[in-house]
Amino acid sequence: MMSTVSPLLVGAHVSIAGGIEKAFSRGEAVGCTAIQVFTRNASRWQAKSLSDVSIAAFRAARKNSNIGYVAAHDSYLINLASPDSALRSKSIAAFIDEMERCSQLGIEDLVMHPGAHVGQGAVAGMTTLIESFQRIFCEAPNDVRVLVENTAGQGTCLGSRFEELAEILERLPQENLAICFDTCHAFAAGYDLTSGEGYAVTMAEFDRLIGAERLALFHINDSKKPLGARVDRHDHVGRGQIGPAGFEALMQDQRFSSVARIIETPPGDEHCDDLINLALLRQFAGQAGEVS
Repeated sequence: MMSTVSPLLVGAHVSIAGGIEKAFSRGEAVGCTAIQVFTRNASRWQAKSLSDVSIAAFRAARKNSNIGYVAAHDSYLINLASPDSALRSKSIAAFIDEMERCSQLGIEDLVMHPGAHVGQGAVAGMTTLIESFQRIFCEAPNDVRVLVENTAGQGTCLGSRFEELAEILERLPQENLAICFDTCHAFAAGYDLTSGEGYAVTMAEFDRLIGAERLALFHINDSKKPLGARVDRHDHVGRGQIGPAGFEALMQDQRFSSVARIIETPPGDEHCDDLINLALLRQFAGQAGEVS
């Protein structure tokens, strides 16, 4: 009888230097079954349009790859909650471009940060964000799902509390909208993930307020900063303030067995840290493999 167990989707954010299609071979080289990419330079507003050649090369590379899941992450410059109308218009245009690029490449999920209210207050900032999204969903392709990522709550960033994420989903009844859960961000925002018990309490709260079925992707990052610090500083799996126990509980949570897990930490020399992190995640999930 054939196994019906879903393959474990684990991987890393990989470089697109030299051609976006190269992301697949880079991911496969460290054993990824899932990857995350930028579709453009994340630190610049302007980006060249994707050429037909690049699009075809990306789609062909994906078809010939054993990588089962691909997500894109939007530019860090985008702030859809900004009170500055010029910056917000620029951000909306850039985010629509991000969604169009994903549609062209066949990338189904686009991860984004909710943005910062920059002094106007969380209530006004949330309204601004919702209005920005409403404009975006009227103009952007409908074959790309937007994954709103929880934040550490640094500065005036929205989305650090599950209540805020729930409000976004409630006020935007879109089928193509879900949540990306970043473990470092959750921990920095005050959600204890240092033990199996802490993980269970945190995810019970997520399920109560948002719904476990709305969680579409994990960013698996440990934290350099302590619980509730509201500072976003990623560390390698099990080597930071969270430690291994919470990650083991996450990897064994059958509710999310088909949800991809992406690490976002420096790869290390010859990708040594990527290899260690991914091996640990497989070990925590109960799969065979040595951690060097």
